[in-house]
Amino acid sequence: MLNWILKLNSYPLEWLLEDNNPSVKYYTLIDLLDKPIDDSEVIQVKKNIMKNEIVSKILSKQNPKGYWFKPEDFYIRTKYKGTVWNFIILAELGADAKDKRIRKTCEFILKNSQDPESGGFAYLSSKKGRGDHNKILPCLTSNMIWCLIRFGYFEDPRVQNGINWITKYQRFDDSETKPPNEWPYNKYEKCWGKHTCTMCIVKTLKALSEIPKDKRTLDVKNTIQNGKDFLLNHHLYKRSHNLDKTAKSDWTKLGFPIMWQTDVLDMLLVLTSLGIKDKRMQEGLDLIISKQDENGKWTLEKTFNDRTIAKIERKGQPSKWITLNSFRVLKRFYS
Repeated sequence: MLNWILKLNSYPLEWLLEDNNPSVKYYTLIDLLDKPIDDSEVIQVKKNIMKNEIVSKILSKQNPKGYWFKPEDFYIRTKYKGTVWNFIILAELGADAKDKRIRKTCEFILKNSQDPESGGFAYLSSKKGRGDHNKILPCLTSNMIWCLIRFGYFEDPRVQNGINWITKYQRFDDSETKPPNEWPYNKYEKCWGKHTCTMCIVKTLKALSEIPKDKRTLDVKNTIQNGKDFLLNHHLYKRSHNLDKTAKSDWTKLGFPIMWQTDVLDMLLVLTSLGIKDKRMQEGLDLIISKQDENGKWTLEKTFNDRTIAKIERKGQPSKWITLNSFRVLKRFYS
């Protein structure tokens, strides 16, 4: 069961359990040490997340109505300080879904970003005050569904509508076919072109992996299968038509949080969370293993820190988040 630890140069467990990062400590307890969520220590650490400096700083800038800065600038003009980005960060950090401030942001996103007609999420509101039908982005839709499920909104009809958008419209074209010249595919070439955006596919899998197994419909299962096949055919970060070449060099650099982007660790996190173990993941696993230092720690190689409200770790320094996520992947794959 502990074969994955043999892949490490060292196992800095105590470092991950330090009190200065309650989010990492919380996920270390439940994901690495298999503590139940009703364990007294786990409950206390979960409470501490809301008192953490990063979470406190983000929420201190929140408008009482649930948004950050101008309500209409929730995505583009305030990258990466606007509502959407803080929403993603808070979900990554494990913020309390029952907190009134979190609930207000959930409702703000659903009211202002979601297109009620289709269920997709847009980067701007329409004149009617809802998500603009012609400005829906697939990566944004999946990111918002992932956050909302993590914050307890899975059963909400609006979230179910968003999940249906993903399973209905997400494509997995790999240069042999291309999407039809109709909505929503005729809007954004980078998202839908002849080769579907890999980052959109990773976010699709991330959102759908958050759905409990016993609640996954046939459409959800089929979409997960298509996304899995797409990533594995690319050996995660390679060119499917030339596996000797890396598709994007930036995908080999590890960051947290990575917002709408992706990297090889992000891909492995999603696939292993779905229980997938495939030999085509090995190059990615080997790359991750090679990046640890002599102390069994990983470095933060890329960051949005200069553009966010609160800084999360330091670029070029050992990262608890990258280390935790690497451990999660190795444990799931090699156990």
